[in-house]
Amino acid sequence: MIDHEDLQALAQIAGPENLITSREKIEPYTTDGTKLFFPPDAVIFPETEEQTADILRLATKRAFPVIPRGAGTGMSGGALPVKGGLVLSLERMNRILKIDRENLLAKVEPGVITAHLQQAVEKVGLFYPPDPASIHISTIGGNVAECAGGLRAVKYGVTRDYVLGLTVVLPTGDIIRTGVETMKGVAGYDLTHLIVGSEGTLAIITSITLRLLPKPETQGTILAFFPDVTQAARTVAGIIHRGIIPTILEFMDRICLECIREEMAIPIPVDAAAMLLMEVDGDDFVVERGIREIQAACEEGNAISFEKAESLQEAERLWQARREVSPSLYKLRPGKTSEDIVVPRSKLPQLIALLDELGSRYGLPLPAFGHAGDGNIHVNIMHDKDDPREAEKVGPLVRELFEKILKMGGTITGEHGVGITKAPYLEMEIPRPGLDLMGRIKKAFDPKGILNPGKIFFP
Repeated sequence: MIDHEDLQALAQIAGPENLITSREKIEPYTTDGTKLFFPPDAVIFPETEEQTADILRLATKRAFPVIPRGAGTGMSGGALPVKGGLVLSLERMNRILKIDRENLLAKVEPGVITAHLQQAVEKVGLFYPPDPASIHISTIGGNVAECAGGLRAVKYGVTRDYVLGLTVVLPTGDIIRTGVETMKGVAGYDLTHLIVGSEGTLAIITSITLRLLPKPETQGTILAFFPDVTQAARTVAGIIHRGIIPTILEFMDRICLECIREEMAIPIPVDAAAMLLMEVDGDDFVVERGIREIQAACEEGNAISFEKAESLQEAERLWQARREVSPSLYKLRPGKTSEDIVVPRSKLPQLIALLDELGSRYGLPLPAFGHAGDGNIHVNIMHDKDDPREAEKVGPLVRELFEKILKMGGTITGEHGVGITKAPYLEMEIPRPGLDLMGRIKKAFDPKGILNPGKIFFP
């Protein structure tokens, strides 16, 4: 609990205009993408890493929790103040500090919106590939904290693959710089990639050095519909077997298609049970060859139809429809539990069959969509929160789903993180000795346990 003396000290550090305590003003910071609700005692908006360091020194001395927060788009509860305390919002640390065309890198503060960075680097002929569905809202700092993935991960990888170095503030208030601004560097332990994906439990990120790529010359967007979900899943493997790695290879099942039918730029065939939405990029020759090979793979997979977007505007409408899939599912039920499981690509048909069986047995809609190219499928358990008969099925269904996908060689989370929603299941994937080691690492960074408590580790 933060007392009056603490609030006075915080106001001195960041300025009274950068500290809020009223219930009305802190309301937006009580929840995140999970729609769970945990009110903090106060919210502070530092503008420099020195202010951030002073805040953490005070928190360690006074033993109150500090919860770092970006845009609050996380889907596992990583930014929720589950034990009260101080939400430290990084939204005012939002400058692009440097774009270096010669060395193909950028340096940014954590509050920079992902799409804003992409637009800035593309203006000078460069490319930042990570592309989470929330790019127009989520921040680079939040992406790093969660190791966000996104649509382009099948070809370009995830956020960690582009983080060269960090400046972070430890819970003790010490400021350290990790990593390099070069393409190579192996001096000491890789603290950079230990912090990437640590969900704000080890340190607060105040600047990020990112690797960039040359901007691809062109791209093509392709859409294929299938009469059978399993055929669509098998076509994914068929595309890869042809030596084509699409920039994006997205999957939607019949339930998802019905929910976004009105938003699609191209009509959905009435007998479509699944859709693959794909993009290839590169020079004209590479793109044309990629489209030909993808079309051949889709024809082998008995696709009902195969179309290429005829304009950038049409392609953008298709991708916007993809980004709107998740919120559109509330047409089915008022409650949604979203799981971002991953299986090896070869197991996608087995996963699809499992979801069909689970949905029938539990009597709940399980719409599935996501990044088929890397096996990362978003399984959505739709239920009526006010109907105890449906609500009580969710926990057992999630546990059974996780058990089955782990047996397939998969993982319980590909990009959403553990936070609080997956913490009860983490030991299913990571044996106790591994969790104990992580606990000792947490203790080394945060001896008083003040930074984002209650996340990842389940007592």
